[in-house]
Amino acid sequence: HSLSFIFFRRAVPADLSCANFAENRNANQFEKTMKTSVKLLLAFATAAAAITPAAAQQVVAWDEAYRQADARIAQLTLDEKISFMRGYSSFFFYGVPEKGMPYIYLSDATQGVHMRDNLSDPTMVRQLERSTAFPCPIALAATFNPSLAYEYAEAVGEECRAGGIEVLLGPGMNIYRNSQNGRNFEYMGEDPLLSAAMVAEYVKGMQSTGTVACLKHFICNETEFYRRRSNSIVDERALHELYLPPFKAGIDAGVGYVMTSYNRLNGEWAGQNADLIRRILRGELGFRGCVMSDWSSVNDTEKVVKSGQNVEMPGRKEFFGEVRALLKEGRITEKDIEKMIRPNIATSIAFGLYDREKYVPALLEKFPAHKQTGYDVAAEGIVLLRNNGILPLAEGRKILLTGRFTEQIPRTGGSTSSSAEVLGYDNVTLTAALREVYGDAVRVVEKPSREELAAADVVLLSTGTIDVESFERPFALPKEEEAFIRTAVEANPNTIVLVNSGSGIRMGGWNERAAAVIYGWYPGQSGFTALADILSGKLSPSGKLPMTIEKEFNDSPAKGTMPAGAEFYNKAPRAYNERLIQLYDVDYKESVLVGYRWYETKGIAPLYPFGFGLSYTTFALEKPRAPKTFPADKPLKVSITLTNTGDREGAEVVQLYVSENAPTVLRPKKELKGFRKVTLAPGKSAVVEFELDRQALAFWDTQSRGWKVNPGEYTLSLGTSSADIAATLPVTVK
Repeated sequence: HSLSFIFFRRAVPADLSCANFAENRNANQFEKTMKTSVKLLLAFATAAAAITPAAAQQVVAWDEAYRQADARIAQLTLDEKISFMRGYSSFFFYGVPEKGMPYIYLSDATQGVHMRDNLSDPTMVRQLERSTAFPCPIALAATFNPSLAYEYAEAVGEECRAGGIEVLLGPGMNIYRNSQNGRNFEYMGEDPLLSAAMVAEYVKGMQSTGTVACLKHFICNETEFYRRRSNSIVDERALHELYLPPFKAGIDAGVGYVMTSYNRLNGEWAGQNADLIRRILRGELGFRGCVMSDWSSVNDTEKVVKSGQNVEMPGRKEFFGEVRALLKEGRITEKDIEKMIRPNIATSIAFGLYDREKYVPALLEKFPAHKQTGYDVAAEGIVLLRNNGILPLAEGRKILLTGRFTEQIPRTGGSTSSSAEVLGYDNVTLTAALREVYGDAVRVVEKPSREELAAADVVLLSTGTIDVESFERPFALPKEEEAFIRTAVEANPNTIVLVNSGSGIRMGGWNERAAAVIYGWYPGQSGFTALADILSGKLSPSGKLPMTIEKEFNDSPAKGTMPAGAEFYNKAPRAYNERLIQLYDVDYKESVLVGYRWYETKGIAPLYPFGFGLSYTTFALEKPRAPKTFPADKPLKVSITLTNTGDREGAEVVQLYVSENAPTVLRPKKELKGFRKVTLAPGKSAVVEFELDRQALAFWDTQSRGWKVNPGEYTLSLGTSSADIAATLPVTVK
C-alpha cells in the first residue's frame, strides 16, 4: 500500500495533488493518472520486491547485532582482526567471505553515485555504467521540502543497490559558516534546524532502499583551506546549538555510519579524539553504529585504537606494522582491537549487509523516475532573487544567450578525483533547454560586443563558479567576469543573470541593474530543463536561500579566520602543498552567531537574507494565533493563515522564528524553529500550523552542561524569510 502511494504521488500532476483534487474533479485525467501509476507499479514490482521492507530502518536490533558480532569476532584470527581495523582496496571494509563476512563497498557522494575509477582492485565490484547527476545538496536544502529529500536519497540509494554499493558516503551536513568554503555545495546551508530536517529525511529515504547512509564530516569542518592543517576552536554552546543538531537528527533517524572530519577540534584530530567520539557522539548523541575516519585523516595509531574510532580509512601502509608493534610493547591489547572493530561488524549485521544479494539489477529500470526526481528538486530549489517584472519571459523576443555555462553542465569538483563528482547521463545544456522552449529566438554569442548586447530584446547571462573539494574560493568572481556582467547590465536593462554556484558570490557591482537574478546552484543533469520551465513561466519559482548572501566578505563572521597567505592559495590551487602550511587555528569566535544570526544580531544588512526567494504570484500572511503563555505540559500551538493573493498557483515557505526578549547569555536576535512549504491555487488560503516544544526555546548551559530554558518573555516571528516578518506574537514562559 505504501509503495502504491509513493508511485501514485509521483505520477499525479500538480493540479491533481491530494490537496486540491476535490476542486478539479477531472475524472478523465484521474483515470489516465491511475493507469500510469499501475504501469509504474508493474514495471517496478520486481525491483521493489528485492528491497526488504524492514530495511527502512534495520533488519537486526542493535543489542542482537552486537551479540552476533561478538560471535563472528571469536572466529577471526589476529591478522583478520587487524585487517578489520582499516579499509581495503581504498573503498571497502575488510571481509572474510569464507566466514560469512563479505567485503563491504563504500561510494561517494551525497548528490548521486560517484563513478569510482581508482580502486586498488577494480575486480572487486561491477561498476554501474551510469548514474544520475542530481542537483547538489545545497540546492536540495533550497527546496525547504523534506519530503523531496526523502525521494532524492531514495533514488540515489536505489542506484547504489543496483551497483552493489552497501554504504553511501553521505549526507554531508557541515554548517555554511564561510561562503568561501569550496565544499558548501555538499551541505544543507547555514541553519541547524533546516539542515537537521533535510538530513533526517535523507537518511530515511536512503536506508529505505537497504543502502546505509554515512553522516559526514564529524565535526566543525567548515573550511577546505588545507583542512588537514586546521584546528577548529569552537565553544561548547556553538558546538551544541549549531553544529551537532544535524548529526543528532541523522542519528535519531537511524543512520548506520558516521565519518569523522579532517580537522582538529580544540586541539585534537577529530578522527582520534576520544572525547569527541566516546563522550559526545556515543554518549550525548547515542550513536551505536560504525565510526569511520575520513580518508588519510589520522596519524597516531594508538590514539585511533583507543579513541572509539572503528575503522581507519583507507589505512596507512605502515598501519599493520604499527599495530603489531603496539601489541608487542603492551600499549594495546587484542581486546582493544576487538572493541575497535566490533561496531563495524555489528553495523553490517544490523543492516543485513552480510546476508543479501549484492546487486539488484532490476532497479536499473528506475533511471527515468530518478531523472524526474532530479528535475523536481531543481525546479523547487531554483531561487528567484530579483525580478523587475521581466519574468516570466514570453515567447517572441530575441534572446542573446552568453556566459560561462551555455554549453557546459556546471559540475562540482572539477574532476573525477573529487568525491562529489557525478557525471550523469542525458545531460541537458542550457542552450538545448532554452531552444526547446524558445526555438530559434535563442542566439548564443560567446563574447558579444556592447552593441550586440544592446540590440537584443533580452540578454541571458550565465555566470558562476566551479567549487572544489580541498580548496576555498574567493567570494568575488574574477575581475574580468565582474566587468563582463557590468557591461551587459549597463548595455541592456533587460539582462537576466543566471548564477550557478555552490554558495554565495559578490553581486553588489551589478545586482541592482540586472532585470532579474536567478540562483540555480549546481543543477544536475536535468536542472537546466527546470530553469527553462521557470524562465518561461511553465513553473513558478519556489526556492528559498538556505544561507545568507552577504554584500562583502568582510561582513562575514568568517572574515579574518584564514591564515596569512590564504588568498594566494585560493587563487593557485596547483600550488597545493600541505608541507608549506603550518597547523593553524580557525577560531569560531562568533560562537552561536552564524549566518543570519550574525547579520541580524550585529545589525549588518546582507544583500539577500536567509530564507528569501521570490515567486510569480503573491502571498499574504494574516491572523497569527498562539497562546500568550507557554503550556507547562504540552507543545505550544502556533498558526497563521497563508493566502495566495496572486493570479496563479505557487508555493510559499512560512517560517517561524523565536527570540528571547531579555536573555541572560548571548543569543541571536532570532532563530528558525519551524517552516512549512505550502502550495496554493490563486485566491486560496490555508491555515499553517506549528507545534513548539520547550526545546525550541532552549540554549546550552555551560554551567550544567545541559539545555536550559529561562522563564520570561519571548517573541514568535512569522514570515517568509529571516528579514521579511509579517507578524509577531508574545509568549510568556513561567
